[in-house]
Amino acid sequence: MAFILMVPLTIIFLSVLSVSHVSGTRHGHFPTTKMNSISGDDLVTNLPGQPNIDFRHYAGHITVNENNGRALFYWFYEALTLPDDKPLVLWLNGGPGCSSVGYGATQELGPFIVDGHSSELKFNPYSWNREANMLFLESPVGVGYSYSNTSSDYSKLGDDFAANDAYAFLQKWFLKFPSYRTRILYIAGESYAGRYVPDLADLIQNKNKDSSVHINLRGILLGNPETSNADDWQGILDYAWSHAIVSEETHKAIKKSCDFYSSEPWNDDCAQAADEVYRQYKEIDMYSLYTSVCTSNTAGSEYKSNQVMIRGTSNMMPRIMGGYDPCLDDYAKAYYNRPDVQKALHVSDGHQIKNWSICNMDVFNNWLWSESKESVLPTYKDLILPDLRYGGDTDGRLPVLSTRYSLNSLGLPITRAWRPWYHQKQVAGWVQEYKGLTFATFRGAGHAVPLFKPSESLAFFAAFINDESPP
Repeated sequence: MAFILMVPLTIIFLSVLSVSHVSGTRHGHFPTTKMNSISGDDLVTNLPGQPNIDFRHYAGHITVNENNGRALFYWFYEALTLPDDKPLVLWLNGGPGCSSVGYGATQELGPFIVDGHSSELKFNPYSWNREANMLFLESPVGVGYSYSNTSSDYSKLGDDFAANDAYAFLQKWFLKFPSYRTRILYIAGESYAGRYVPDLADLIQNKNKDSSVHINLRGILLGNPETSNADDWQGILDYAWSHAIVSEETHKAIKKSCDFYSSEPWNDDCAQAADEVYRQYKEIDMYSLYTSVCTSNTAGSEYKSNQVMIRGTSNMMPRIMGGYDPCLDDYAKAYYNRPDVQKALHVSDGHQIKNWSICNMDVFNNWLWSESKESVLPTYKDLILPDLRYGGDTDGRLPVLSTRYSLNSLGLPITRAWRPWYHQKQVAGWVQEYKGLTFATFRGAGHAVPLFKPSESLAFFAAFINDESPP
């Protein structure tokens, strides 16, 4: 499920934009926007398999700590048209420990999607860079191509560490791209970015009290966000029962033995009941209840440790529902470990190859994650921003129920009642507006909403940054 958290910004849903592949353009034909001489070093010019485009994109490392040699990898795409007139959006994927390049940029909402059949890239007609300049960051160090030369840094990873490094990244990135220094900025993300995004937004607002480092933050967007341990767990278990994943007996055991809002939420009976929920989810994709799982032997989706590989007697690939390909993780892993790709992205010389993975499992399994808040709801209350939360309603990992419970905990007054919103004359989901926040669902979408509902998510995103409500 995906949710959007929206601060004082109203959301609008635009009817589907008429989009077509960019064709007839030459590789070297770019907009007339001035290219900064510093950022020019990071210009990507020979990305293998790239389709013809008419916009610039840049990739490289920003050093966030000189003493420790700590550097974060970014990939920045200018807007498809009129980049000087459009806002900047920083996108963060969660985990913690998963790559915004492997997920957000090349599976969901970036202009290039990794095509597993041709081992090249295909143009995404619903890329969010139709509406904004898109900046994807691999954070924290240890994720994707981001690294530190000081091994002790990896023992300090946590929510605050990630927020401070992301803030340092923005400050130094603006030195490379000074024309964006005063540009309107939105911070967006999904899953564990439900913690990354508000922490970073709160840090920016506090730092903005010093006018010399002011960042023009306008709002935040969150898809399927992890928010509060108690609300998230309650939502996961209730959702599994309401969608027939577990038995009535298991749900009764959960209701009897689990009190996630107490000071001691876990006991043996509660843990046993929760284990049963995850045992049942091993048979399907918890992140997308009604689609097939990947049957590839290379299984790049290793981070989804709660699912098993289902192998039948047929050699045929599983039926792909709604355009969703469950093996996208595999394709990304193969592409980003290519020497020519790493050279084009300024990651390696093409000979000494970096080992790229879509998720750092040591971070994802919390072995290298030393600090995580029980809840970021207090941080949300401090933010003075338009806030949008959205959720796909077929995600079992961070279901819409979890978001609903967290919204109940916030206790915000409702300004517009629950109602359907539409896309191309069809109900795309439901939406409710609160004071300073909008919550929307996407009908039939899994955990990564733009992957399942690309046209709908683009239209909804466009409405949000134009301060409009969906119809």
